[in-house]
Amino acid sequence: MIPFIIPPDDKSMAFPNVELAFDEPNGLLAVGGDLSKDRLLSAYKCGIFPWYSKHQPILWWSPNPRLVLTPSEIHISRSLHKVLKKNIFKITYDTAFEQVILGCAKPREKEKDTWITQSMFDAYVDLHRAGYAHSFEAWQDNKLVGGLYGVAIGQVFFGESMFSLVSNASKVTFKYTVDALISWGFQLIDCQVETNYLMDFGARNIDRRDFIKRLENLTSLQTESFAWQQSIDHEH
Repeated sequence: MIPFIIPPDDKSMAFPNVELAFDEPNGLLAVGGDLSKDRLLSAYKCGIFPWYSKHQPILWWSPNPRLVLTPSEIHISRSLHKVLKKNIFKITYDTAFEQVILGCAKPREKEKDTWITQSMFDAYVDLHRAGYAHSFEAWQDNKLVGGLYGVAIGQVFFGESMFSLVSNASKVTFKYTVDALISWGFQLIDCQVETNYLMDFGARNIDRRDFIKRLENLTSLQTESFAWQQSIDHEH
């Protein structure tokens, strides 16, 4: 059994039903295609995202179950509450998108390579310029010390990656991100796959079918008109 093959010259932007995704490796659905804006947006709306390493073809995934966070259900630990009160970071959004991706692209400890290839970098920068991909940044002493980025469609924010150079930078950034998304009317954050880090914030696994049903509704809804239109500084 092999995943669905998307020819390089395919212009349909169509994906197979996510129910055809592999159980092992969990969620592998398709191979090939490109990382054009239209294909990426089509993928996200269907609950599919690209993830592959250098020297691999483009791989498309839709794992089951799916880790999600309902913004209003975020859980903040006592220790993070204490950090937030100290206001040690300045949090901004959409002021350093490319820097955030580069920060996320650096190989993690014990890793030799990154899944954020040059083609992935270029694709998400294009999405950012088109108004779909966004970043949140944490600054300390005028230096970027943490951040995250993702894709916003309708009332869903599809989280992609985050990084932190100092303790708690990514946690504070994530808390502010959720606060901003709540104020703008977002109802769902896609966290993709289970991690203890995000489950500590209140993220939970749901069945893929339930996730797809929620996407069908929420990606067609509008958020507050001012969302993403201007960058503001916020002390945390």
